[in-house]
Amino acid sequence: MPDQVNIAERLRKSAKLYPHQKAVVFPAGRDSRGRVTYSHLTFAQLDEESDRLAQGLINFGVQPGHRLVLMVRPSLEFIALTFALFKTGAIAVLIDPGMGRSNIFDCLETVEPDGFVAIPIVQAVRTLNRRKFPSARLNVTVGGRRWFWGGTTYEELVATSPAGFESARTKATDPAAIIFTSGSTGPPKGVAYEHGMFDAQVQLLQEFYDIKPGEVDLPGFPLFALFNSAMGVTTVIPDMDPTKPAQVDPLKILEAIRDQGVTQAFGSPAIWNRIGRHCEATGEKLGSLRRVLSAGAPVPIHVLSRMLNAFEQDDANIHTPYGATESLPVASISGREVISETAERSRQGAGTCVGRLFPQVHVRIVEITDGPIGHISETQELPRGEIGEILVQAPSTTREYFRRPDATELAKVSDDNGTFWHRMGDVGWFGDDERLWFCGRKAHIVEASSGRMFTIPCEAIFNEHPRVFRAALVGVGEKASQQPVIIVEPEAGEFPESAAAQQKFRDELLKLGNASALTASIETVLFHRSLPVDIRHNVKIFREKLAPWAAEQLKCGRRSDGTV
Repeated sequence: MPDQVNIAERLRKSAKLYPHQKAVVFPAGRDSRGRVTYSHLTFAQLDEESDRLAQGLINFGVQPGHRLVLMVRPSLEFIALTFALFKTGAIAVLIDPGMGRSNIFDCLETVEPDGFVAIPIVQAVRTLNRRKFPSARLNVTVGGRRWFWGGTTYEELVATSPAGFESARTKATDPAAIIFTSGSTGPPKGVAYEHGMFDAQVQLLQEFYDIKPGEVDLPGFPLFALFNSAMGVTTVIPDMDPTKPAQVDPLKILEAIRDQGVTQAFGSPAIWNRIGRHCEATGEKLGSLRRVLSAGAPVPIHVLSRMLNAFEQDDANIHTPYGATESLPVASISGREVISETAERSRQGAGTCVGRLFPQVHVRIVEITDGPIGHISETQELPRGEIGEILVQAPSTTREYFRRPDATELAKVSDDNGTFWHRMGDVGWFGDDERLWFCGRKAHIVEASSGRMFTIPCEAIFNEHPRVFRAALVGVGEKASQQPVIIVEPEAGEFPESAAAQQKFRDELLKLGNASALTASIETVLFHRSLPVDIRHNVKIFREKLAPWAAEQLKCGRRSDGTV
């Protein structure tokens, strides 16, 4: 990788090679006949707009290294602003609005932003809480009027700045963004992204999946739109709330695929669960779609099967890249490979196969430990087939959490020659065929008197029941002698309302559990109407919330559903 890298230069390259190709397409409304009307920017227009914005930001006082919170809905403006910030050398701070008010304020106070580039409601809230953000003087209002909070607007930045802007001469190790984790296993942490890391991600994804310029992508997660612009791929912004993927309207997604000839789509397993079930029920097909990427949590086998059946093109496939905010991508496997080669082992409790590693990515499976690891030489690498902690080393792996030296010390392991490894916080194992298997989060291991119990393998046994939508394993009590409890969310319409129905359902589940050595020690089954899940992907189960709920149920002698 060259020393001087600015990820925005990839957009510049796309604009030179494909100036008239649509870069971003946005569903702007509907005409009198109910058809979607779209607005768009070509690559040349997107590059020019981001140039004008970058120059306007510089004129406004933005300098390299300034931290600017970007809170704008998925739109043409969101993508143009992100590249404009990269061009100025400023640091884009990206926070999920759905993570909750207290978490948002905690994250923002940690960052100490120099300004907000945000929609009016965010600017209003910022102004009412101005004492929390004393350094936030560079504020840009996007998508509405500027009221009492001052600053400038998106329109003013564009209108008052000439075209043509020379991007900041950033180094590969210079900061580009701070992206907060979803907080699924603790408070959200700001992951410090460098320009070189973004550049490496783009290169790895494009080469591994053979993504060609001219393709058309529908990203269910807004940040993936940035990869598209860096690859010469058209982005079609979906008509959905990105903070609620489990509530996506399949009709609107299918409409966008048909209208724009979408060839690729990215989204949470929750999105594809909705779309796959809709296609199964209606017989609709996914037309032009050739490649689907799904990440955020293990993709259930039934979701993969439905999606494969919904494809119209014979060579279409769904892929499940494995990674994390701190290190993406790590490994990948296709849906067809899962169904034909690994699904049966997953059903029997082997875990979720996440496939083979990306080029330049290295993984070690080491003995599980909770404390910090100073150097890689202090770890014990485990033999093939044995479950341990997953460590990753890759050009796209981030090196620290922003202003969280404690978290950085726990997550990073030094190596020789200035390199380092990232502790994924996951456990898994390697097969002899070089495929990596995921067995759950390290923080979710149940420490029973009979030994460690891993969530994904154990839950798979109960997920085989046809009336189970998903199950969660939690431990109740003190470590080393926890009581393993399985909590089941039934399929829609299958919740057992009476005590007799619950007992019958429970007996069926215990019979399944007793048939496997992995789950034979589980004697307690609870039912829950809707397991709590993460905000970002709507699929990661919040077992931290379920464990105290289960303890309360057992304490009260109840074995029914409840509210977390």
